[in-house]
Amino acid sequence: MGIGSRQRLSPQAETGERLRSRAAEILRRLREEFPRPKTALRHQNPFQLLVATILSAQCTDERVNMVTPGLFAKYADPVAFAAAEQTELEREIRSTGFFRMKAKSIIACSRALVERHAGRVPEDIALLVELPGVGRKTANVVLGQAFGTASGVVVDTHVHRLAGRLGLSRQKTPEKIEQDLMNLFPPSDWIDLGSVLILHGRRTCMARKPDCPRCVLRELCPSAEGLMRASLR
Repeated sequence: MGIGSRQRLSPQAETGERLRSRAAEILRRLREEFPRPKTALRHQNPFQLLVATILSAQCTDERVNMVTPGLFAKYADPVAFAAAEQTELEREIRSTGFFRMKAKSIIACSRALVERHAGRVPEDIALLVELPGVGRKTANVVLGQAFGTASGVVVDTHVHRLAGRLGLSRQKTPEKIEQDLMNLFPPSDWIDLGSVLILHGRRTCMARKPDCPRCVLRELCPSAEGLMRASLR
């Protein structure tokens, strides 16, 4: 019986090596679908990626990429951002949403980088998450995409949704979902895993109308039949 058979997709029965085998096949297929999985956030250095990732909260990457060229031309480095007037920075990033909170976080984060790390983005997740406005998701994005360091798995809204639909985690919080994924995949897969799940979530496994009939993971997904039935109602 093949790995894609329905008998193998019972979340209650699937444990251990069976789950790991299916998870590995999911990642293999997604790597074929997205052979160069990189963040869509445009950046030229780790600090720019850090700022762009903070801006991307509750905002599309496309919108962030419209804002950051002018932003980085005006504020060239952490020193410039640290000295920024909050109301002025708010105007620059207003279209990304939650602009007051984001401006406050970016200024505070930049000041902390200047004061604690000589203006350099640390390559250690424990130091990164101590910075204002930086959680594990942002830290994992920066470490993985800017430094190639597998510190964990990026869990955004797409990864959160797909981990549940694909039966890779039954947890509800990003922290616990990340731990499940880290336990299921080796560290060498962590960077690509978050990236391809995000890309698949944007292109195919959307929140409201997932394109199950054309999904490369359809036979591996325990949610496919239910999602397709729901889409026909």
